[in-house]
Amino acid sequence: MLKSKDLLGIRDLEVSEIMSILELAKEMKAKIINASLREDTLKGRSMITLFYENSTRTKVSFNMAGLYQGAMVTDLGVATSSVQKGETLVDTGVTLDQMGIDFMVMRHSLSGAPHLLAKNVKASVINAGDGANEHPTQALLDFYTMLDKKGSFKDLNVTIIGDIAHSRVARSNVFGLKKLGANVTLAGCGTLASGTMEALGATVTHDLKAALKDADVVMGLRIQMERQKGGLFPNLREYSQIYGLDEEMFSLARPDAILMHPAPVNRGVELMPELLDSNVSVIDEQVMNGVAVRMAILALLNERRGK
Repeated sequence: MLKSKDLLGIRDLEVSEIMSILELAKEMKAKIINASLREDTLKGRSMITLFYENSTRTKVSFNMAGLYQGAMVTDLGVATSSVQKGETLVDTGVTLDQMGIDFMVMRHSLSGAPHLLAKNVKASVINAGDGANEHPTQALLDFYTMLDKKGSFKDLNVTIIGDIAHSRVARSNVFGLKKLGANVTLAGCGTLASGTMEALGATVTHDLKAALKDADVVMGLRIQMERQKGGLFPNLREYSQIYGLDEEMFSLARPDAILMHPAPVNRGVELMPELLDSNVSVIDEQVMNGVAVRMAILALLNERRGK
């Protein structure tokens, strides 16, 4: 059971809430694989996606999560909506609320935007990524993947490498993994891996070899060029030579370590193709797990709305 009508961040969730999502996601994954197990448990419910930033995996994943449970799913189409005429976020939300929308899934470039929306609508708001703040559903699918592959979070060594400074994925993962009992190491060049993240309980290092030693899970992060203001590193070629992960570097992790990435991947930049396409990668599995986790979230929020 979730305590709030909304899912806005991992920071707000208790361990019991996180685990309830992961446990239900296991059932939902079986329904993705076997269509005969699907039920229209969200029949009569409506969901709309409001993506003010581009997305493939998260947006389509939410759409399928709703459709697999019988919900009516639509998209705002921000580029062709009244947003382009100057309509405010709150006014857009209130308008959709009056149409009887049950779930609003929003991605926005400004941190805190989903929180503002949630305070002004009756619908359940799900944060699909807000600025450099959080990306809770990505973190939850990451947790599910780790639990599925490793069996426990206790003393699990998770190393996250790449553009930490701009990563809402890294922030949500640190919040949740520390609650769940894992150890988190963040690694990257000095301009992209700030020591301020240590306040959240993570270890921050600029030494890639040290970060990989004894890692059970290695997660790469995309260099987010669209968020860069310039000057944080010389060029992508030089970055990849120093911080790009290849099979030789990955061998420093534990023998049974797995490779993860929220995607899309800049091939040849943060991950070399031969490692990305190897059997240590569970990146494709993360995609299916994402649908299962989002199905679970919708189901639990629907249960909460029924009260």
